[in-house]
Amino acid sequence: MNHNEIVNFIWGVADLIRDTFKRGKYQDVILPLTVLRRIDCVLAPTKENVLKTNEKYRKDLENLDPMLRKASGYAFYNTSLYDFEKLLADAPNLASNLRNYIGGFSPNMREVLEKFDFDNTISKLDEAGLLFKVLERFKNVDLHPDAVDNHAMGSVFEELIRKFNEALNENPGEHFTPRDVVYLMAKLLIAGDANILSREGAIVTVYDPCCGTGGMLTITKEEILGFNPHADVHLFGQEVNPETFAVCKSDLFMKEPTGRDADNIAFGSTLSNDRHSDRRFDYLITNPPYGKDWKRDEEEVRWEHERGSAGRFEAGLPRISDGQLLFLQHMLSHMKPVEEGGSRVCIIMNGSPLFTGDAGSGESEIRRWVLENDWLDAIIALPEQLFYNTGIATYIWVLTNRKEQRRRGKVLLINATSLWEPMERSLGDKRRRISDGQAHHIIRLYNAYREREDCRIFPYTHFGYRKITVERPLRLNFQSSPERIARLEDEKVFQNLAVSKKKDPKAREKEEAEGRARQEAILAMLSDMPQDLFKEREPFLEALKEAERKSGIKLAAPLRKAILSALSERDETAGICRDGEGNPEPDPELRDTENVPLSETVEDYFIREVKPYMPDAWINEGIRDHKDGEVGKVGYEINFNRYFYKYEPPRPLEEIEADIRELEREITRKLREISR
Repeated sequence: MNHNEIVNFIWGVADLIRDTFKRGKYQDVILPLTVLRRIDCVLAPTKENVLKTNEKYRKDLENLDPMLRKASGYAFYNTSLYDFEKLLADAPNLASNLRNYIGGFSPNMREVLEKFDFDNTISKLDEAGLLFKVLERFKNVDLHPDAVDNHAMGSVFEELIRKFNEALNENPGEHFTPRDVVYLMAKLLIAGDANILSREGAIVTVYDPCCGTGGMLTITKEEILGFNPHADVHLFGQEVNPETFAVCKSDLFMKEPTGRDADNIAFGSTLSNDRHSDRRFDYLITNPPYGKDWKRDEEEVRWEHERGSAGRFEAGLPRISDGQLLFLQHMLSHMKPVEEGGSRVCIIMNGSPLFTGDAGSGESEIRRWVLENDWLDAIIALPEQLFYNTGIATYIWVLTNRKEQRRRGKVLLINATSLWEPMERSLGDKRRRISDGQAHHIIRLYNAYREREDCRIFPYTHFGYRKITVERPLRLNFQSSPERIARLEDEKVFQNLAVSKKKDPKAREKEEAEGRARQEAILAMLSDMPQDLFKEREPFLEALKEAERKSGIKLAAPLRKAILSALSERDETAGICRDGEGNPEPDPELRDTENVPLSETVEDYFIREVKPYMPDAWINEGIRDHKDGEVGKVGYEINFNRYFYKYEPPRPLEEIEADIRELEREITRKLREISR
């Protein structure tokens, strides 16, 4: 059976259970039974040997685990008398016998199966009279690795998960990545490491913090073994989704007889509970969830951030709605030190981590940390419509702390958006794939490290800038006109004159009456002032002080400020307002910012780009970078499209007019045919 036949066969179970289970609950039946049937097929050849060993030694030995593992040929086994064939032979007791069968697994496999929470599903199937029919259907499909290899089975699981998540309207991108993309990522991860991987006795560790069904780990292992079939490759991972965790771990148990790799797969949230905190890895690869918030992990993440270099998130925290850059920091924290050989990292993300966040923001600070440590080696822009759940643009980041000499201090950008071929049949939003030939072409571009139309190389400082604040002077005119005096009544300080906080009603009423009287007196004082238009603030202040003296009213500083605000208007022909030391006051409404490339000085940029157009402007030197103390905040962004944009001029007007006339003639012709 090919991939589509297997998926359709298993998905046909839905026809049996559609009246009992909602569409979104199909996976509660199909996923655990798919895993159980595959395990059953794997253990079948040695099942009798396991039962004989168990019967022979169970009364004499306290710990039979090593002997039973040896008898089964795997790191797991089943001591129940049942298998799928025998379960169906005793239909009246099928539910209890199935529970006995599941309970007969070794503790390590039972822990995996428990993640499916299958016991409730057994009861529901039994009550609906469906348990026998469903098990019979699964008994008739051979899912042994000899019949369905690991690649095909991985594709089956991923296709089923995609279907389930479509039913639930969830994001399958959180669980797995299309195989063509995984192959490309695995090749990029180990690109240029042939000498390292081919050495005799090579021991290699690979880690995926969002391992899903394990596809990235197993494909990376295959790529490494392609260089050196004798390499000792150790896989490590962590997964937060219980069903995909169970699929991944059970599959690894069946692939590796000792169960070593399966034992290295941990369950739980990577961000809040790093289950491999004491380890560093040679290769790290992942596809983190896109645009998913990290609210559930917020407390632990912020605690680690506050620990600085002692935690995983010292560089900064992205906005709460998207945790992609948290996973990037997590992976970089698990790199081996250079003196121990260093590490390589490959992560695929959407466009947001490239440019989201202004200078000084969490995202920008994370990019700054990555670039200034010279870890970012390359970014590859992929075609759209590669993923099952979205058609958005995605980018592969390749990072390492052991760059070769020619790559140090630089970043390679590869535009691979045109390297795709159409799929014969769309799968969700996935309408395109990257062929093997196109993947190898991308690898050649990466290894060649030369500039061309689709490849650009920049020093990492090219992506940095210094955001300066440009101030312009505040220019106001002042007038004590009726229209402006009326605006004073909207000022909060003026309104509060008639507000009392006294608790006693009589005292409160008296104080409020006195406040209203004061308000009236102030309005009368302002009305008696000359209604001349003042273009300078100081002469108007003198006139206001004179009005205070004549009226006997003494204005507090906040109230005087409110009066100046109400009686003033911006006027670019007016004089500059200055502070007590004679310095010009900045106008908040005219405040602007400029991004100065790190390749030039702030002063040179300001003189060339700002001063000719705003002669009265100046740089706010009080706003400085928190790290280097220089004027302006340092930021980093990678506007990928800017470097590969090609201008396409519009068609000549004559061509457009000709097309319109031709369309008009065609419409007229068809209308005549209809009217005949």
